[in-house]
Amino acid sequence: MPSTIDSGVMNAINGSAGAARAAAASGGGADLQDSFMTLLVTQLRNQDPMNPMENAEMTSQLAQINTVSGIQDLNATLESITGQIDAGQAIQASGLIGKGVLVPGQRVLVGEDGSTTPFGVELEQSADEVNITIRNESGEVVRRFESFAMDAGVESFTWNGEMDNGETAPKGAYTVSVEASADGESLDTVQLNYALVNGVSLDQEGAPRLDLGGISEQVTLADIRQIL
Repeated sequence: MPSTIDSGVMNAINGSAGAARAAAASGGGADLQDSFMTLLVTQLRNQDPMNPMENAEMTSQLAQINTVSGIQDLNATLESITGQIDAGQAIQASGLIGKGVLVPGQRVLVGEDGSTTPFGVELEQSADEVNITIRNESGEVVRRFESFAMDAGVESFTWNGEMDNGETAPKGAYTVSVEASADGESLDTVQLNYALVNGVSLDQEGAPRLDLGGISEQVTLADIRQIL
């Protein structure tokens, strides 16, 4: 079994934003309510005296005004909450710059001195047997670890760079594959590889995306399984 690395802890940071947008949305609701009321008053003034508006119809139209106002207020609240979430995530993401993380991927890098990058395994349920195999760029198996049991969740590991033949693995990129089972039934697994957060950018919706410097494509905070 490869060595286990203690996981880091991500602190949730609450941000605040969107107050101006909420105020603007609220103002739009007031304008719409005024328009509704103007139309209703005009309708009452010009109604046929011999066929006046029924009380039920009046109540219905007043209810429509309240409904429109309520929807506008709800939209303003949701927009404010979305702005706060985006701001909080942006602050949270910026705090990860310069830190190592585990994200979905299968790659392990070996340096000239045999040092390696960490990797990880994610399981939805506990496994009786977990088997980890490392292959070189040609697909040849260079290391098989002894099977071990693992609880549901994420665990990170290190490989000492030693191959099955006792030699140190040459510098380069290697691939990790994981097989897990419980009571003889195969389980779904997610392989994780190490990446360094180099920067943060915002997508078209304003959500932060992390630049991992080519080790992996840009990811969101939800893609990060562990901070190392």
